[in-house]
Amino acid sequence: MALIAFSLLLLLSVKSGFSAGEKVLPDGPLDVLLGKDLTINLLRPTGKDDIITWNYKGSTSIGTVRPGAVTITDQYKGRASINVTDGSLTLKSIKSEDSGDYNVVIIGLTTTIPAEVKIRVLEPVSDVMIKSDLPEAIEYNSTVVLTCTSKGSILSFTWTNDSKSIPSDDKRFTVQSSVMSDTAEIPGKYSSKLTITGVQRYDLVGPIVCTAANPLQKESSAKFNLTTYYGPEAVTIKASSQGKYVPSNSDFNLTCSASSKPAATFTWFHNAEQIEASGPVLTLKVIEEKGFGHTMGNYRCVAKNDKTQRKVPSTNVEFSVMEAISGVKLSGPKGILIAGNSSANLTCQAVRGNVTDRVWLKDGKPLSPDSHVKFSSDSTSIYIDVLKKEDNGDYVCRLSNSVSTKEANFTMTVNYGPEAPVVKGDPEVQLNTRVELTCSVSSVPPAKIIWKLNGTVIPGETKEKLIYNSIDYKSSGTYTCEASNEVTGKSTKSLPLSVTVKEKIDEGLSDGAIAGIVIGCLVAVGAAIALFFYCRGKIPVSSPY
Repeated sequence: MALIAFSLLLLLSVKSGFSAGEKVLPDGPLDVLLGKDLTINLLRPTGKDDIITWNYKGSTSIGTVRPGAVTITDQYKGRASINVTDGSLTLKSIKSEDSGDYNVVIIGLTTTIPAEVKIRVLEPVSDVMIKSDLPEAIEYNSTVVLTCTSKGSILSFTWTNDSKSIPSDDKRFTVQSSVMSDTAEIPGKYSSKLTITGVQRYDLVGPIVCTAANPLQKESSAKFNLTTYYGPEAVTIKASSQGKYVPSNSDFNLTCSASSKPAATFTWFHNAEQIEASGPVLTLKVIEEKGFGHTMGNYRCVAKNDKTQRKVPSTNVEFSVMEAISGVKLSGPKGILIAGNSSANLTCQAVRGNVTDRVWLKDGKPLSPDSHVKFSSDSTSIYIDVLKKEDNGDYVCRLSNSVSTKEANFTMTVNYGPEAPVVKGDPEVQLNTRVELTCSVSSVPPAKIIWKLNGTVIPGETKEKLIYNSIDYKSSGTYTCEASNEVTGKSTKSLPLSVTVKEKIDEGLSDGAIAGIVIGCLVAVGAAIALFFYCRGKIPVSSPY
C-alpha cells in the first residue's frame, strides 16, 4: 500500500508542476560505517506547512513531519529521528540491513516533491593479509600468485613494492580483484590476486604491501617478502698472482666467486679431470698434494646452486707449477793449471729445482762456445782442452726458470810465464840524482826478479823497481833483469839497458852574467890584438938588402 501511495504522490507531483531537475537529496550512494550514525540532509528548504515523509525502500515508513509534530513508526523508534525544522533524517547505530534506497516526499500547498538516495553500510576493513601459492621461487622459472584477502566492505585493492605501485601490464604482472559492487548490500570477504610470471630476483623483495580500501577507510597488510633463488651467474676465477708458471710450495691460490642465492657451491677441474677439493678457494698445496701442476694445464671452477640446480663454469686459468731453483753447484779443476799444458772442465748443476735456461759468463761477459771452449749438448759443462793465459778469470754459471734465478761462480787460475821482461829507464842520468829502473814482466804467479849490472847480480834487489836515491859513477853500466816462475819452472831475461852517469853541469849563472862574461872575453881578445900590432911597430926590421 505504501508503494501505491508513493506512486500516487509522484503522479500528484507531476500534476502539481514539480520539476524533475530540482535537487532534493545529495547524490548517492551515501557511505556509512557499520555502527555509526548517518544524517541525510535535504538540499532545498521546506515550508512551515510542508508535510515530509521518509520511507525505506519505498515500502517501509520511517516517519512523517507535519506542522508542529514529528511521528516515527514503531519499527524505527529509538533508531531514527527527523528534524522538525529542516526535515533531515538521522539514523543511529547503522546496521548492515540498513543498506538500501531511502526516499522522501515533500508535500507543500501547491507542490509535491519526491526524491531518493542509496545508503551503503560499509563493514570496517580488517584482517588484510598476503599469502603466496609458493613458499619460494626460482628466478625465470616460477610463476608466483600472491593473494590478498580482507574482511569488510572493500571497494579497491592496491599493490605496492617498496611504496611504488605495481601496475597490471597483462604480461609479467597481472592483478585480478574481487571487490564489492555498487549494488551489493551485504558486505563480505573480498580478495585480490597479483600474478607474477617469470619472477625475477627483485620482484618480491620490496617489500610487497597490499592495501584494501573503501571511501571511508583503508588498511594495509604486513610487509611481505618472498625469497627468490637465482644464479649462479657472473662466475669468475682469479689467481693470486699472474704468469704461466707458479713457484712450487708458494702461497699461490685460485679463488672462485659467483652471484647466487643461496650461495653457490664449487667444484674444481684440471683440464677435464675433477680435483677432489671444494670451497671457493683452491690452494697450491692441495693442487700439489693431488698430483697436479707438473705440466701446463687449464684450471677452472664450476659453480652450482642447489636450489636452482644450475651449473655454470668459469673461464680457464692456465699455468704450470715450477719448482724454484734452490741452489747452484759449480765445480772446476782443483789441481795446478799451467798454460799450454793443462786442460779444464767446469760443471754446473742445480741443487734443486727445474732448470729451463743456463748461461755461462766469464768476467761478467757472456761466454759462447768456439774452437777453444767446448760446451756440452745441454750446456751443463764447458771444456777447455789446452789452457791459455787468457783463460784466467771469474766464471759464472747462471741457472734460471720462470720463477727463479740462481748463480754460482768459480775463479780459475792458469799459471803461465814469465814472458820476456822489459827494462825501462833513462840511458843517461846525472850524478847524485834519484834514478828508477823498472822491470815489467807478465807471469802467474808473479815472477821472481833478479837485477844484474854488467852481468853481476845486484844483491838484495828482487823487486820490479830498482831505485838509486843518489846514483854514483860506479853505477854506470849495462843493466838486465831476469824473471823466473817457480810453478811453471820457466825463466827468462830482458834485453840490456846501458846507463851512463855524467857529472852535473852548473846551470846557476843567469843570462845577464853569461852575456857579461862573453862581452868581457871579446874585449880582452880585442885588446890583445891591438897590443900585438903596437909592439910590432916598435921593433926595427933589418933590410934584406
